Amino acid sequence: MTTKHLLVALATIALLATACGDSTSTTTTSAGVVDATTTTAEMVDETSTTAVAETTTTAVEGGVPDDWPEKIVVGFIPSERQETLEDNIQPFMDALAERLGIEVEGIVTSDYNGLVVALGSGQVDFGAFGPFGYVQAKQQYDDIEPLIQSIRFGSATYHGQWFTQAELADEVCNVEPPRVGALENENGDVVLKDPADVVALQVGWEPGNTEPELLEDGTAVAPGMACIGSLEQIRGKRVGFGSPTSTSASVFPRLQLLEGGFDLEADIDFEFLGSHTDTVASVYQDDFEVGVSFDDARRSLREESPDVGTEVVVFNITPEIPNDVVAVRGELPDSLKQAFFDAVADYLTTEEGQEVLDTVYGWTDIRPAVEADFDIVRRAAEQLGVTED
Repeated sequence: MTTKHLLVALATIALLATACGDSTSTTTTSAGVVDATTTTAEMVDETSTTAVAETTTTAVEGGVPDDWPEKIVVGFIPSERQETLEDNIQPFMDALAERLGIEVEGIVTSDYNGLVVALGSGQVDFGAFGPFGYVQAKQQYDDIEPLIQSIRFGSATYHGQWFTQAELADEVCNVEPPRVGALENENGDVVLKDPADVVALQVGWEPGNTEPELLEDGTAVAPGMACIGSLEQIRGKRVGFGSPTSTSASVFPRLQLLEGGFDLEADIDFEFLGSHTDTVASVYQDDFEVGVSFDDARRSLREESPDVGTEVVVFNITPEIPNDVVAVRGELPDSLKQAFFDAVADYLTTEEGQEVLDTVYGWTDIRPAVEADFDIVRRAAEQLGVTED
């Protein structure tokens, strides 16, 4: 994307969020922005969003610091269809504006590269990236810093999931037949578990994975089917990946195939489809035989297609990947970075925040991001040869 085209795209999709109302934030102990030398193990017990610094309220009640800009721009990449995401982030932007006391604008770029350029060139102040998107951004613009790492149901890692059409399940599920369940990595092996026993929220289940889900009109969402199958079974099939730089829907899955002896050009017929929602939809609609997304992106189709969990069957997963990250322009004031972290954390303590951030990216909590945690992504990208823009 050229700079001219990026500017046009950003101007077209910009969503203006204005400050509103009185802050309702909770003030306790700061979760903090930690030094990059802090290890993941040291941070495991410091991830709760209930730890919110006083800067969340003082930015409004005590006046905005003189070194803060009058407005910040927060950039997103589409995890679902772009027009839907634009609508879904608006309450989030409103909440940030309310807590920070300055204007907050949210934009959705067309892909990872657009957000990388926007953040690196100063058109965006904070950017929500997948792990590889962040690594790519850091490679090109060294002053970018990781600020927030998402937590999903207590886990700071996730994996990509491979899925296929229900009618192909008997062929692909050659280790264990399909049943209601989900896959997880356990002691180096892929295991099939009950939906209540896995970290990621599965299609057809309410948060906590303990109760079947009903839509607002009372329609039951079909619980997701899964099996254990070998990737060898996808040779010769039509495969849909996400964006070329999507960590869970492209980088790690393609690396799996290369390490398994695949010639990507000769052994499969593949395309990059963009968002995770689109890869699920492509298999559900029989456009592709196999797809890849984060676990469990089938939920993004459950309202329009309540049977997606039975029609799209998960059969394999990638190794574990660090969760997505919000990065920030390094030259912004430290007090603003801290206040932004705390504003997001506080928003996650509200019912609206939990619903919005689950809908947008599946976040249930956050913690301070650590640069070293993304080294595994850098190594994967180097092996795949996708370290350059």
